[in-house]
Amino acid sequence: MNNPLLTDDLLPRFDHVRTEHMEPAIDQILSENRMKISQLAQQDDPTWETLAQPMQATEDRLERAWSVISHLNGVMNSDDLRKVYKNCLEKLTEYSTELSQNAELCEAYKKLAASDEYKALSEAQRKSVDNTLRDFHLGGVDLPQEKKEQYANLSMELSELSNRFSDNVLDATQHWFKHITNVEELAGVPESALDGAKQAAKQKDLDGYVITLDFPSFYPVMTYCDNRGLRREVYEAFVTRASDMGPDAGTWDNTPVMSEILKRRHAMAQLLGFNNYAERSLATKMARSVDEVLDFLNQLAAKSKPMAEQEFADLKAFAKDTHGVDDLQAWDIGYYSEKLRQERYDISPETLRPWFPVNKVVPGLFAVAEKLFDVQIEAKPDVETWHPDATAYCISRNGEPLAWFYLDLYARQGKRGGAWMADCRVRWRNLRGQLQLPVAFLTCNFTPPVNGKPSLLTHDEVTTLFHEFGHGLHHMLTQVDVLDVSGINGVAWDAVELPSQFLENWCWNPDSLALIASHHETGEPLPEDLLRKLLAAKNFQSGMAMVRQLEFSLFDFRLHAEFSPEAPTNPLDMHRKVRSEIAVVEAPSFNRFPNSFSHIFAGGYAAGYYSYKWAEVLAADAFSLFEERGIFDPGTGKAFLQNILEKGGSQEPMELFKAFRGREPQVDALLKQSGITDDAA
Repeated sequence: MNNPLLTDDLLPRFDHVRTEHMEPAIDQILSENRMKISQLAQQDDPTWETLAQPMQATEDRLERAWSVISHLNGVMNSDDLRKVYKNCLEKLTEYSTELSQNAELCEAYKKLAASDEYKALSEAQRKSVDNTLRDFHLGGVDLPQEKKEQYANLSMELSELSNRFSDNVLDATQHWFKHITNVEELAGVPESALDGAKQAAKQKDLDGYVITLDFPSFYPVMTYCDNRGLRREVYEAFVTRASDMGPDAGTWDNTPVMSEILKRRHAMAQLLGFNNYAERSLATKMARSVDEVLDFLNQLAAKSKPMAEQEFADLKAFAKDTHGVDDLQAWDIGYYSEKLRQERYDISPETLRPWFPVNKVVPGLFAVAEKLFDVQIEAKPDVETWHPDATAYCISRNGEPLAWFYLDLYARQGKRGGAWMADCRVRWRNLRGQLQLPVAFLTCNFTPPVNGKPSLLTHDEVTTLFHEFGHGLHHMLTQVDVLDVSGINGVAWDAVELPSQFLENWCWNPDSLALIASHHETGEPLPEDLLRKLLAAKNFQSGMAMVRQLEFSLFDFRLHAEFSPEAPTNPLDMHRKVRSEIAVVEAPSFNRFPNSFSHIFAGGYAAGYYSYKWAEVLAADAFSLFEERGIFDPGTGKAFLQNILEKGGSQEPMELFKAFRGREPQVDALLKQSGITDDAA
């Protein structure tokens, strides 16, 4: 039979994809693409139809196959798949460097940009050409041959190092577990988490309970377990993953990997004429300079830290006065914070969990999107997926399909931790004039259903689901037909979190909560008193949460901005330095947070983690318009759809934001929403 990764099907044929199909598919596509590109680059008078459109076809064909391989590597990881993924990644890195340094192809694009036809192109088409020329420059096309080779080697090495970092974190996370036979050691841990720990033990053919470092297992121990020794043990295992410390010290140590990654990023940035990698990172972002980002983060820190210090002082006083704890340690913070929240607001995540069963939350989320953006969402259980936990859905408007997505919600062995949205197919009008509909992968790691009970989510997990779905809507509701700037393609990285953080607001409003919350046994809505308590506790320790995110952002940005090859910054030292300036909670000396900070060492957030806060300002300010007009106001929903979601990367994000909001964003909206300014609602 034909290789299922080379077909033109609307959706991937997961029942038919095998590991042995992967590398041959990539080899064939790369070989055919190279031949095609060599022909396209030779044109004297290139046009959109003879150059840009066929180039997008080569890009799309590769992306269609690679998105499936990459996704399966993240959600169904195995030794065989890992090997194939690594081999393919090397070939793709080589190809992409070769492409970005193809001087003839760059010249062809320059001719197109200088032609009369360019002026007649649509805004999205012009943006695509402009971005392509920018990316040629950032890929090293202007460098002399010797430096091009240097750049290509650095790219290859960097790709391999990032992949190794990711593998080390996955291996370290999945290797450690704690087997417990005496349930008294788990006193205080909620029943839902105990059920999960029992199930984890069964999967390992053990009696009793198993605690792992997957978030649904790790988090309840840190938040509820009365056993301080066990909290410390689990905390230490978690914060020393992939490092020289802790129970698996040295086994998957990312310390040398981080050092090599930083060296290569800096060298690549300097080859391109930037002073450091932070400057290189900003070449494709909304923020215009290193100083602008640092000023933004330091301004937020200055406004947030006094509140964070007060919150931490309150927590220490509470732990001492009510529990006699004089030496509050890092592994105590979650536990006593939860006790304080319960005392102050008489509410905890566990109290709320029964009202957020997955089989209510997911349809409720869809109902919110349907009301806001005039779409319909329907499950398609007959569509092939990679695992029984995953389900396919179709989004349509007035009976016309707009997009598809897959939802894979539960943690399991071989699945990377965290939550994310990834492209499977990108919307564009292909060479035959046919419209390819966008398809998204939406992945979370919630506690699976246990003993016939539905999976019950915490309110934080509900927020995570809304966040990822916001990314999904940005990818799926685009109306742009040009591949390079369709959906999230071509969107400045510090604006890409706008739709995701924006959608989180619907987890906090009584009208939308009515759609997503009902008791898993009785079906009764969230009681008025619980709703009041949830909303009252919304900004509990929001100052501490703010400085924690600012700590990660400043650590990442300064690490890349201040790197010097003569005296390379040790990430651990930089983390301690930033913490000493901004954090209110002291970290133990064995803490090795940087070693598992995959966002910046294995994801796309290098010198860009600040994007979460940057986009949070945009999201808070965008939502303030809904607060003024009603959270389901059809006109405002339509304006957000048309100015933000449908436009993708076809225009600069600041222009799109101003078209929606009528002005530039204001940081006050975020401070108000977080309860940090005096005029907090």
